[in-house]
Amino acid sequence: MIETKIRKVGNSAVMTLTTEMLTLLDAKEGDTLFVVRGDDGSLKIMTQDPSVAQALEAAEIIMDENRDLLQALA
Repeated sequence: MIETKIRKVGNSAVMTLTTEMLTLLDAKEGDTLFVVRGDDGSLKIMTQDPSVAQALEAAEIIMDENRDLLQALA
């Protein structure tokens, strides 16, 4: 577990991401992060837009299911 603090900056609350956290996320300063709330109330921080990842997964399933048809059309 990695511990971090929340601090006030202007009218916002800011959570500092340590170098270790950035390394684990494979992220750097200036990158966009996406936060998704789990059913259990947890938060998941990701470097990829989860809706794009879901669309890509769905597309791969469809391409796998229709591989012969897609090859015939190519």
